[in-house]
Amino acid sequence: MFDFVRKHTRLMLGLIVLLIIPSFVFFGIEGYSRFNDESMTNAAMVGSRGISRAEWEAAHQRQVERMRQQMPGVDVKLFDTPEAKRQTLDLLVQDLVLRQAAAQMHAAPGNERLDRLFKSDPAMAGLRNPDGSVNRDLIAAQGMSSEVFAERLRQDYAVQHVIDAVRNSGFVAPAMVTADLDALLQRRELQLERFDPANYAARIKPGEDELVAYHKANTQEFMAPERATIEYVVLDLAAIGGDVTLSEDDLRKYYDENIARYTTAEERRASHILIKADKDQPAAERAKAKARAEAILAELRKAPASFAEVARRQSEDAGSAGQGGDLGLFGRGTMVKPFEDAVFAMKKGEISEVIESDFGYHVIELTAVSGGHRKPFAEVRPEIETEVRKALAQKRYAEAAEQFSETVYQQFDSLQPVVDTLKLKLQTAVVERRPAPGATGALASEKLLSAVFGSEALANKRNTDAVEIGPSQMASARIVKHEPAHALALAEVHDQVRAAVIAEQAAALARKDGEARLQAVKSGQAKLEKTETISRSQALGMPPEVVDAVLRADVAKGPVVIGVDLGERGYVVANVLKVLPREPLPGGDAQVQAQIAQALAAAETEAYLAGLKKRYKAEIVPSVVDQVARSASAP
Repeated sequence: MFDFVRKHTRLMLGLIVLLIIPSFVFFGIEGYSRFNDESMTNAAMVGSRGISRAEWEAAHQRQVERMRQQMPGVDVKLFDTPEAKRQTLDLLVQDLVLRQAAAQMHAAPGNERLDRLFKSDPAMAGLRNPDGSVNRDLIAAQGMSSEVFAERLRQDYAVQHVIDAVRNSGFVAPAMVTADLDALLQRRELQLERFDPANYAARIKPGEDELVAYHKANTQEFMAPERATIEYVVLDLAAIGGDVTLSEDDLRKYYDENIARYTTAEERRASHILIKADKDQPAAERAKAKARAEAILAELRKAPASFAEVARRQSEDAGSAGQGGDLGLFGRGTMVKPFEDAVFAMKKGEISEVIESDFGYHVIELTAVSGGHRKPFAEVRPEIETEVRKALAQKRYAEAAEQFSETVYQQFDSLQPVVDTLKLKLQTAVVERRPAPGATGALASEKLLSAVFGSEALANKRNTDAVEIGPSQMASARIVKHEPAHALALAEVHDQVRAAVIAEQAAALARKDGEARLQAVKSGQAKLEKTETISRSQALGMPPEVVDAVLRADVAKGPVVIGVDLGERGYVVANVLKVLPREPLPGGDAQVQAQIAQALAAAETEAYLAGLKKRYKAEIVPSVVDQVARSASAP
């Protein structure tokens, strides 16, 4: 049994956590009782019940650990992001909402129905004995009694009942699928001609009076934006931590205090002989099993080399007996505590006394010891220096940040005092109310620019308050020169105005010729030449407006001539001839029908969950979420 549990840990977790109790992926049945701890900041509320930040972060850590176990080679930092943490919180909120809904609907199955569900559920097959009962060994290996497992399963089926009625409701009639696909994939045969303004631009030679008139009529198109020349200073962790000095004693002290981090985990290899005796069996039966184990031990004391042979004959652990009792290498936390304590107290080659556990009585032989090696200080010194330097810099930054904030506020008419006090660099820039494309650092901070153009800083040219512009980064700025938004003179934008006039007149000529061709084709005086096929997937380079107009044209009574005005992009004339059958989809419409039904069910489920969240007053606390997001983004 031990061998099975050790070798199939992931299977056990998958069956019990993912299939049986998905809503408990993040925390156990007792977890909600801790939600209302007022000493913990709530990240979300569902009615009067809160989800604390500590609960949230612990749940996320468990989720990351599960991902690490399922994908050993993955970089877990990929899951330690604001987005991933927010997803965890959303799932916690959803879980609590569903549980409250299940409780209000009295959806939890009674004992008889719970038993029927367990015995008939394919997902439970791995946890059933041949007679349909719960495999208590597998449940116990996960630290659960039968009662706790039953209660968890009951709650999970209740939640499943709440959501499945909507989740399984997606249905789309074949006729609806056909109609939708016809509209989406329909093809039409047509002739068309495009009148592109670019082909008319060379003809246009606008006079100066035309430029003056256009500039005057379109002043708002030629405005200089509001700008400010500013001085600013930035306080960041890199600047503060650059001159941190470390002594060798500091580094060695850190090494000694964190020695476990630099020591490889010890693993041991052992073989055992198990005589089963369930902890709930009568004392007399357990005593009989113990006596048998002691007799086996006495036999082994006389012939230690026969351990493997005796294990094959006598051990009742079906998973390891065939291997002479060999359990392979394992570390701490893998086996039950009495077994583990005995193994890690033994010397290689030693045979233990009879060890009692909840599963019975064991005789153990320690066959190998590996790991437990400590990395020397010299090997890990660079890593330690980086960590200690960062920790000291963080501490120094916290002190400097307070001084920075106070100085820019108290010495409001200049940034020089804070520059001199903290040895910072005074920088200058020209900025607008929004960050410029490609801006970085402080100049990319909307919060800082908003403070720069705030009424106090703008009117009195005072320092802005200290603004947090990133993880362990803050800045302050002051306006040196302010330029309000104003209209640019024609001389300053002469080329832009000329280009605008040419584009406007070229578009007008294209429209005029296009409309003339439209009337000529409609009256039969002209024809469009080339015949082509158009669809949404084969648009022939036409804008969406043209494709939509062509597909909307009613050709039930014959060809239809249409014109599409694209404004500054020109004009298109199309003679829509007929509708062509759509090309068949690979695999037929049935697969698409299933996908549409699935998408519809997902959308309905999402809407249903949103309604439940509203009914049970589920709310996220933005300030806490933002704080956690910043901590996740910190270097």
